[in-house]
Amino acid sequence: MLDLRRRMIEAGARPLGWKLGFGAPAAMEKLGIDRPLVGFLTDRTLLPDGATAHVGDWVKPMLEAEVAVRVGADGTIDGYAVAIELADLNPPPEDAEAIVAGNIFHKHVLLGPIREPVAQLTATLTRDGEELGRTDAPDTLTGEYGRLVDVVRAVAGDELRAGDVIITGSIFPPVEVRPGETITADVAPLGSLTVRIAE
Repeated sequence: MLDLRRRMIEAGARPLGWKLGFGAPAAMEKLGIDRPLVGFLTDRTLLPDGATAHVGDWVKPMLEAEVAVRVGADGTIDGYAVAIELADLNPPPEDAEAIVAGNIFHKHVLLGPIREPVAQLTATLTRDGEELGRTDAPDTLTGEYGRLVDVVRAVAGDELRAGDVIITGSIFPPVEVRPGETITADVAPLGSLTVRIAE
C-alpha cells in the first residue's frame, strides 16, 4: 500500500492523508484482525461538496459517512471535519492483505472544512431527504479518534505528517448507493456534505 502511495505521489498526486477501514468490531472479527486497516488519500480522488459521482462501471458502489481528523504539529488531533467516502466493494472483502493492497476499495472522498475539536458531535445520514441514521456517538463503530491516529502512525511511520487528514471509518453501516440518489452526511456542528450518484 505504501509503495502504491509513493508511486502515485511520484506521478504527481498530492497527498491528503490516510483512511481507515473495517474498524467496526464485526468487520475486524470477520477478517481476523485486531485493528482497522489503513489506506491513503490523494487529491486524485477528492470531490467537492455537491459533486456528482459516476458509478456506472462499479460493481458494488458503497458510501460511508465519516468524521475526519487532522494531525497537528505535535502529532495529536487539532481539528475535525465531516467526510464522505465512496468505495467499490469488489471483490468481496475476505482477505485483509488483498484489501489493503487495493487501498481498501477507495474511489472518492469528500472533505468538509476543518473545525476546532468539540466534545459532542451529532451525525445524520439522509438519502433523497429520508433519514437513514442518526447518532450522538459517531465513534461507536470506529473507536476513539486519538487511538485511530496511533493505528495510522504504526503503519505510516514518518510518512504521517502534520496537516494530514485521516478519515476514521464509517459512522453508520456502509450504504449501497444507486444512480439517481442524493446522499447528505451532516455532522453537527462540523457541517454537512452532499454527493449525487449517477451512471
